Amino acid sequence: MAAESSFDIVSKVDRQEADNALNQAAREIAQRYDFKGTDAQIRWQGELGVEISASSEERAKAVLDVFKEKLVKRGVSLKNLDAGEPKQSGKDYKIQGTFEQGISQENAKKVAKIVRDEGPKGVKVQVQGDELRVSSKKKDDLQEIISLLKGKDLDFSLQFINYR
Repeated sequence: MAAESSFDIVSKVDRQEADNALNQAAREIAQRYDFKGTDAQIRWQGELGVEISASSEERAKAVLDVFKEKLVKRGVSLKNLDAGEPKQSGKDYKIQGTFEQGISQENAKKVAKIVRDEGPKGVKVQVQGDELRVSSKKKDDLQEIISLLKGKDLDFSLQFINYR
């Protein structure tokens, strides 16, 4: 009898890459001519929160666009970033954003249903907290599941780890 192969499906943000993107965006904002005199800033707010502030609503949105551009260049999925609308706070406009981590129970059920309905037979899916474990006797079936899920347009990002 062959041993079972498995991998985990997670939804996580690489904190270091997100930090690099934020630092690059902050540097670009400090140097760009169109941001001069707008008090535009971007900084971390807690562990996975981002705060953007500027003197006008348009400048705050422009800072967010610069940040998103840097995230894409660094390979961080924008599906994990949840940014609100600009809100006036005193004389500044602020945008609060957070990075979502983990797969919610609802989304885990969606992924498990896709694997059961469209994946090869004999593949098992287990929800383990905020991640999923997919296992099968055949490694080819696991490869098929990975390409199946990569082909789906889900509203959250997925990473595949611990493939063994």
